[in-house]
Amino acid sequence: MSEAATSASLRGRLSRWLALQTMLGLGLVCAAVYVVIAITLSQRQDETLAQKQVAVEHLLTEGRGAHDLVGVRHLLKDFLAGHDELSLRLVSGDGLLIFETTSRQPPLADSKRRAFDIRLPLDAGGSAKAALILDKRADDALLARLAWTLALAALAGAFAVSVGGFMLVRLGLAPLHKLVEQTRLVTATDLARRLDGAGQADELQPLIGQFNALLDRIGVAYKQMEAFNADVAHELNTPLATLISSCELALRKPRSAGELREAMGSNLEDLHRLANIVGDMLFLSNADRGVPARRAWAPSLGALAVEVIEFHEAALLDAGLTAEVLGDAAAEVDARLLRRALSNLLGNGTRYASPGSAVLVRIERQNSGDVSLAVHNLGPTIAAEHLPRLFDRFYRADPSRTHADRNHGLGLAIVAAIARMHGGSAFAESAAGLTRIGLILPGGDSAAPSA
Repeated sequence: MSEAATSASLRGRLSRWLALQTMLGLGLVCAAVYVVIAITLSQRQDETLAQKQVAVEHLLTEGRGAHDLVGVRHLLKDFLAGHDELSLRLVSGDGLLIFETTSRQPPLADSKRRAFDIRLPLDAGGSAKAALILDKRADDALLARLAWTLALAALAGAFAVSVGGFMLVRLGLAPLHKLVEQTRLVTATDLARRLDGAGQADELQPLIGQFNALLDRIGVAYKQMEAFNADVAHELNTPLATLISSCELALRKPRSAGELREAMGSNLEDLHRLANIVGDMLFLSNADRGVPARRAWAPSLGALAVEVIEFHEAALLDAGLTAEVLGDAAAEVDARLLRRALSNLLGNGTRYASPGSAVLVRIERQNSGDVSLAVHNLGPTIAAEHLPRLFDRFYRADPSRTHADRNHGLGLAIVAAIARMHGGSAFAESAAGLTRIGLILPGGDSAAPSA
């Protein structure tokens, strides 16, 4: 059985809990009322016995005409007349029964008894042991009726409150049901739709805001995915079409070994380009899955930058550019990944720098302790609307796709991924012909760690 089938609805759970709490609350109140009345009746019974004891003692000690047993019996009968719930029993010191009411005495469990010694006239024996017996059956019957009345009232009150609570919960959850209906209308083909928070409870407003923000992110990601799929198809289609046409042309008629070698060499270049695209995409996929960088202490990031410049020396000479490293810092980085990020940044700067200018690799430690590595180049200013998207996959600010044969649009995306793998971020700025693109890495302590 599925979890959805076994778990109760929110409305049912709220209604049941409300009914249970109501029944418990009313039950406690009714129990308290019953206990208070029962204690009050018990105290009243004790007080009645005490008062009757005093009255009997006064009657027999001060009563006139009670000089013998006949007079005592007569006084006691007159005293107990009209008190059917009371019984009296007198026993002399010799164990002889002096007086006992003729009415049938109640069982021990249904009565309260009070024993005491009493003085009698000398002719009646002088003293005796008395026992007053109070019949509790009328009070017990009253308590029983009260208990049933309170129990029925508690059940009826709990039922009435439960029904009212069920209706209130249903009304209270009505906006939530409307919200569910709105979420059903959100589909992949209509990502522009958002939840309407008008008329919703204040407690649901944060949820609606978070859900709408999630839809915004999903919409952006969906558009990026569509653009990414189109770009991947375009990037892979061109070399594949070239390979297919080259192979068809080579197989159309007999070729010499030199011609076939030339065709295979040309195809090999395209295959390398395809392999580079696939490799970069696999790298980005691993980075998106949260694979961290393997950091180690690098005492000089400037030395790493010099190695990258030496690797690009030929490309810089062909473009008529010079390169220079400004500043230095130490940090815990993955040297292999950082070389790759700097290589992509330097290659990007080389492609778009004005001939005869200098490409600068600037390394700075910020006030926060983070390390900034940026490549500066003089060239065409990048429009402000392109800057936030420079690190998107296959995105090019140049719509003419210049250098598309050498650059497949994943270089800056890899730079941003490497920054994320280090726990940092990438940035891009361009104004007045100066473009600055780089990444910020957590620098930690600027001094080398001790042994």
